[in-house]
Amino acid sequence: MLLAALGQSSVYAAFIIAANRSDWTNLAFVCAALAIVSITVGSLVIALRRNQFPLSTALVISVITFNFAVAVLSALRILLSYTGLATSAPILIAVMVHANIKFHRGRRDRVRLLDFRGADVVKAQLSKDIRIVTLDDLEVANFDRILIDSDSHHSAEWSRFLNRLYMLGIEVSPWMHMESSVGRVDIDSFDLTHLAYSPSQVYYSQAKRVIDVTAVLVLAPIAIPIGLLAWLYIRAIDGGPSIFVQDRRGHGGSTFRMYKFRTMQVNSEAGATQSGDHRILPGCRFLRLFRIDEVPQLVNILRGEMSWIGPRPVSMSIAEALEDSIPQYINRQLVLPGLTGWAQVSHGYASNHDEEIQKLSYDLYYIKHMSFDLDAVILFKTVNTLLFRTGAK
Repeated sequence: MLLAALGQSSVYAAFIIAANRSDWTNLAFVCAALAIVSITVGSLVIALRRNQFPLSTALVISVITFNFAVAVLSALRILLSYTGLATSAPILIAVMVHANIKFHRGRRDRVRLLDFRGADVVKAQLSKDIRIVTLDDLEVANFDRILIDSDSHHSAEWSRFLNRLYMLGIEVSPWMHMESSVGRVDIDSFDLTHLAYSPSQVYYSQAKRVIDVTAVLVLAPIAIPIGLLAWLYIRAIDGGPSIFVQDRRGHGGSTFRMYKFRTMQVNSEAGATQSGDHRILPGCRFLRLFRIDEVPQLVNILRGEMSWIGPRPVSMSIAEALEDSIPQYINRQLVLPGLTGWAQVSHGYASNHDEEIQKLSYDLYYIKHMSFDLDAVILFKTVNTLLFRTGAK
């Protein structure tokens, strides 16, 4: 809050000084208002700390509060620099969004798991720091949140104790909701009935197609020259086709032809890539390192076969084998496959059957929690990986 207040006030004051204005009283009023805005926004996002969308929450509250403050200042007939205010507003938004995301990640609730048959298995899936408590422990409720098993604890026997916890202000929720802390779901317990999308998720899923196409058109002036240079380079050093085409599993079980720049020798694309793989063409490690080989997939996005963000599409042979062995794998088809995805930035590439199962737990988490906030985190992690080579690759 202090950083946002100082940043806004400094930028606004710089505009006033640059304009050779000497109405210091008006400047003091505006700086005081900007400080109040920062305190108000910070207090509101803290009050809404259990909200699942920290980015959107901070963004909306910052914009509304800032505009309300400007309206009040205008109504009071205070001489304003609207250019200065417009320039200082992004500082408030950027600081508050960043702070709220860090606040959510750093918040450490005291979480307990109410004992039931299978509690040890659940604890191992969630976190080793979660303690299992019994009925006797509920008499001393020294925790902030308790996780229950819906099948075991939604009964008359437990209702009196759970109601008491509610009245003490302790959050009671099914243990499956704790998946947000680990970023993946339990595959065995996942069911389509868990996909109870909120209105914001429904609206966002409908808007994603517009966002996808708009982003492709905006990046086209950069992507086309880069793609043309990559195409010419591959043709020059190898002489073979520059584009690699492979059938992949798409939305709703469909099949589509996915395009990539060919970075390996002809007829050697099968199998997972290993470190120092001799099949990669000279100079093409750079294309793979910065994902330039995937530029042709912008065509797939324009055609509606892919999205920017979603589960990475797998080849038909891998998809069919996994759908036969893992009943839940078919649920990946509920959304469009993506150029990058939650499993991609959280786990990385899968080179065997067990790793594909682990990736599925992240993909199902994305499908269940799909939102603007989650897509923004995925985009940030993807860019961070490309530029700084940190995180899952």
